[in-house]
Amino acid sequence: MKKRGAVRKKSPLVPNRQAIPRLLKQQGPSDSESLAAQLGISAMAVRQHLYALRAKGLVTYQEEQRPIGRPAKMWCLTPAAGSHFPDAHAGLTVNLLNAADQTFGGEGVQRLVTRCAQRQIADYRSRIPVRSSLRARLEALVSIRNEEGFMAEVQRQPDGSFLLIENHCPISAAANVCPKLCDAEMEVFRAILGEGAAIERAEHMVASARRCVYRIRTGGS
Repeated sequence: MKKRGAVRKKSPLVPNRQAIPRLLKQQGPSDSESLAAQLGISAMAVRQHLYALRAKGLVTYQEEQRPIGRPAKMWCLTPAAGSHFPDAHAGLTVNLLNAADQTFGGEGVQRLVTRCAQRQIADYRSRIPVRSSLRARLEALVSIRNEEGFMAEVQRQPDGSFLLIENHCPISAAANVCPKLCDAEMEVFRAILGEGAAIERAEHMVASARRCVYRIRTGGS
């Protein structure tokens, strides 16, 4: 028998309700049928989860016209949902960058960012085989970036190029304050992927995109 006055344990969050924001973060606006197919549950169950998340202010929707039938609700995350993804101590990082700028000036901040990038390159190189194929290096890079909370993936394109996609940026608050961090990130990728890989940024969260996307081509492509 349970003792009177015993503290009830909080019930764990519904796994599918946790998975929905992650899917929306990774692939952008989606309808309930698409989410249901990926989660292996009914569209009705997904809609129940979506409306529960909407009540918490984490998701919203826009109606999209379809050739036949009623408009479809395309669900997406709200800005408030950002707090449910890793932020790499955003407040502390921003405060440190501001303090460094006030103390050492722009050149001092640049030296700090450069030193951090050099350490990151050394760490990545210790984990990514230099002589492996570009695809293998990208997959290893994606694995490391996911450990760091970037929700990364790599996609091969029909023209032979690759897309390195980061669906979340755990340092976005700091990057908005200090764009040098994004420049340093490009330098890290170039160092890791090698001189034979041409990298260009196709989408950028700092420029209000939903994600960061890098197109990578080999020297001959």
